[in-house]
Amino acid sequence: MNKSLRQRAVLELLKHGPVASQEDLQRALRKRGLKVGQATLSRDIRDLRLAKTADGYALLQGDGSSTPALPPVSRLVREFVLEVRPAQNLLVIKTSVGSAQPVAAALDEEEWPEAIGTIAGDDTILIVCPDKEDAKKLAAAIQEMLA
Repeated sequence: MNKSLRQRAVLELLKHGPVASQEDLQRALRKRGLKVGQATLSRDIRDLRLAKTADGYALLQGDGSSTPALPPVSRLVREFVLEVRPAQNLLVIKTSVGSAQPVAAALDEEEWPEAIGTIAGDDTILIVCPDKEDAKKLAAAIQEMLA
């Protein structure tokens, strides 16, 4: 698994609040399809400069300088997206196993006006668009990244 994608997943988990221990963090990552060893997770915690609080590991408050940059969305799409299918005002995007959430996060960061919301599972992303035309436009943009 790509280091920046793994670290991004850690940060996403911690956005919802502190995680009590490294073991809990490993379990949460495993549920997302990311198998991470203790030594790797320790390095990620150090690299991300996470704070160990009384409640567990948490994001530092401040300028966000500890957040790693996601790879460009076009690179993530090329590497992990297998198929893009519009269905009325929806887009169904199939990815390789365990890749849907980081790809969805990168797509969300694009803040396309055609996307109302994004839901990611393990290998599938669902994007809700206002109408069929916006879904087609967004599908074309994502397909272009695949080329």
